[in-house]
Amino acid sequence: MIDLFSQAALIIFILVTLLWVWSVFIKNVSIVDIFWGFGFVVVNAFYVFMSGELHARKIVILTLVTVWGLRLAIYLAYRNIGKGEDFRYQEFRRSYGPKRYWWFSFFQVFLLQGALIMVVSLPLLGISSGQSSGALNVLDYIGISVWLVGFAFEAGGDFQLARFKRNLKNKGKVLNTGFWKYTRHPNYFGDAMVWWAYAILSIAAGSYWLIIGSIVMTYLIIKISGVSLLERTLKETKPQYSDYIQKTNAFFPWFPKK
Repeated sequence: MIDLFSQAALIIFILVTLLWVWSVFIKNVSIVDIFWGFGFVVVNAFYVFMSGELHARKIVILTLVTVWGLRLAIYLAYRNIGKGEDFRYQEFRRSYGPKRYWWFSFFQVFLLQGALIMVVSLPLLGISSGQSSGALNVLDYIGISVWLVGFAFEAGGDFQLARFKRNLKNKGKVLNTGFWKYTRHPNYFGDAMVWWAYAILSIAAGSYWLIIGSIVMTYLIIKISGVSLLERTLKETKPQYSDYIQKTNAFFPWFPKK
């Protein structure tokens, strides 16, 4: 297991380094966001094919992670390419100075994201290297069900938001229909559910402590780079958002308050 993790970490290190070199030439750190989902596809495929015999659970996790990761990468590419560097990275570039941010970004953004991919992917390692039989059991089917719910919220929420933003009449308005009627962040909720589905599959494989990756991912989504960060921005840029907060749950879906 340790050898698999170390080898996968080396692959990710090489990939983020190449990505960083590319970002220096195009002066756009945002390309790292597109790599996030794809990085998990690469790591998971390595775990699946390098951990021994291919069995039912490995086929399931290979399918689920590939669909989730490629969908996310394609969506972020569609959303970001041609739009310039994300405001977060522009702020970092101003704070640290353009002349030194090119090398500072390697550690602050690319190497950090590579390390997070490795930590968060621990349940995927647990699924492929678990000691239990590869035959599917009740926990596997529960995990698959949780994944389906999570993927529907994440992909559905992203689709609804993209469609909402395409309509210029909605500029400055708040999306409060569809999945967004029941939670202010259906895509983040769905993402968390996807990773808890992987945690359940890891437990089904007999790997318990590796679900720490799903715990870390949930913490990142809620407290660091997801809900908390976006809430602060939306409160400042959309006056209607305060009313939306009063009526709609922040994370877990529930019926809106009257």
